[in-house]
Amino acid sequence: MGITKTVSSISKLLWWPTLRRDVKDYIAVCEVCTRQKSPKTAPIGLLQPLPIPERPWSHVAMDFIVELPESRGNTVILTIIDRFSKMGHYVPLQKLPSAAELVPIFIANVVRIHGVPREIVSDRGTQFISGFWRGFCKNVGIDLSFSSAYHPQTNGAAERANQNVEKYLRCFISEQQDNWSDLLPWAEYAINSAVSESTGHSPFFTVYGFDPPVLPDTFPDSTIPALDKQLASLKETWGRVRRALEESSAIQKTKADRHRRQAPVYQVGDRVWLSSRNIKLLVPSMKLAPRYIGPYKILRRLNPVSYALALPPHFKIHNVFHVNLLKPLLCNRYTKVHAPPPPVSVEGEEEFEVQAILGARLSRGSLQYL
Repeated sequence: MGITKTVSSISKLLWWPTLRRDVKDYIAVCEVCTRQKSPKTAPIGLLQPLPIPERPWSHVAMDFIVELPESRGNTVILTIIDRFSKMGHYVPLQKLPSAAELVPIFIANVVRIHGVPREIVSDRGTQFISGFWRGFCKNVGIDLSFSSAYHPQTNGAAERANQNVEKYLRCFISEQQDNWSDLLPWAEYAINSAVSESTGHSPFFTVYGFDPPVLPDTFPDSTIPALDKQLASLKETWGRVRRALEESSAIQKTKADRHRRQAPVYQVGDRVWLSSRNIKLLVPSMKLAPRYIGPYKILRRLNPVSYALALPPHFKIHNVFHVNLLKPLLCNRYTKVHAPPPPVSVEGEEEFEVQAILGARLSRGSLQYL
């Protein structure tokens, strides 16, 4: 029940000089408490902003908006965001594309217009981690940066853009919600024309050096500036945008870190508990499932807030996690080590002996045992 209540309960019958310290040490390494209790503290891990790009469309972020009502045969939106200018392209699709289908879509909506980017930030969707997509990006010189497992904040630019376009569509969509494909170009135009709080300019102005007219231009006589003047103006704009992005990133980090705790520094070989928040365990109800599983050994440190763990082979998930999902394995004089049973060799392969069969069921025509 926690330190204070445990001390109070013991004090009704017993007392000794180091009572509170002993209770605190015992509870700190209690395996039952560690596994079952949810943390009540501020999130762990200070904000780690991504590097600021040098120019427009050199670093992009990608994501999908799925499960939309059908509109002209489309049910998915591909979001592509330039991390420098915050310009976005929103591509309606009939379904989630495969990696082979994503390549021509990417070429038509990014490479054709803006050239080949240097880096793409995305989540770990099947399209982005497939060998086909990795091979394409490697051959054209694109570096891939994936978000850590169950931490969508890594791809915050695309996640925020998804919220903006959804908000726009909600404001103008019909009652039947079947015309969002027609509204999508106007949503893109409106979002790219609006001033970004991070850069201080609209995405259009950052990329092209001018803002598009809200209404058609009725003045026939207009002068075209010289190319060197236009390039100088663009370079000056990009400089201002980069400084604004750096200031905005610093402000966001300061505000975010007010509600976060400094992350502990783990070393390779340390053992940590892993939050089961995003992992489907083989239990009847996740409400009563352990809050933490493990402990697991740390294999490497990718950055101050991301670590790779040595997960069991049957875990079909990526092994890099944000530090907020980890909890250190504490040890003191009350620690009890429960070593798992050793494997046995069956025909040259390591297997574990079954202690008991708890149940059986038929699933898709095959017999499964618990």
